[in-house]
Amino acid sequence: MKKKRLINIILFVSFIGFVGVSCLIGYENGQQSGVAFINVLVEMLKILPCAFILIGLFEVWVKEETVMKHLGEDSGLKGYFWVLLLAGFSVGGLFVAFPLADTLHRKGASLKIIFAYLGFTGICRVPMTIFEISFLGLPFTLARLMVTIPLFLLIGITLGTILNKKNYKLNIKSSCTQ
Repeated sequence: MKKKRLINIILFVSFIGFVGVSCLIGYENGQQSGVAFINVLVEMLKILPCAFILIGLFEVWVKEETVMKHLGEDSGLKGYFWVLLLAGFSVGGLFVAFPLADTLHRKGASLKIIFAYLGFTGICRVPMTIFEISFLGLPFTLARLMVTIPLFLLIGITLGTILNKKNYKLNIKSSCTQ
C-alpha cells in the first residue's frame, strides 16, 4: 500500500506543479485544469462532510436486521422500491452513493439491490429530474425514466445473480486502515 500511496502523492504533486507552471507561462489549458480542479474540490467540500455525517448516523442508528429485512435477499420487489426512493432523495450523486452502498452491503443488503441503487442514483434523483423536466419537458423525462428504471433494475438483478452464483465476496477495506 505504501507504494500506491507514494505514486498517488507523486501524481498529485506533479499535477500541482503542472498547474503552477501553466500559470507562470500562460498555458491556458493547464490553467483551466487548475480552475476545474478547484471548482470540483469546492463542490465536494460543500456536500461530502454533511453526507458523511449522515452516513455515519445511518450506520449507528439503523440496525442490521432492518436493512436485511427491507433490502436483503428475501426483500423482493419492495427492496427495489426502497432503494429507488433512497436514490431519488439522495444528494451528492455517486460521491455519496458509493459510501452508502458500502454501508448497506456491510449491513446485509443484497448485491442485486445495491447495484440497482447505484444505477438509480445516477438516473432518478429528484433535483436532477426537475431540472430535466424544465429543459427537456415532462414527456421526455417520463419516457427516459420508463426506459432507464427497468433497465437498471434488470442490470442490478443480473449482476447480483451472476456474482452470487460465483460466490463473489466484496473485499472492501476502509481507506482509514490502509
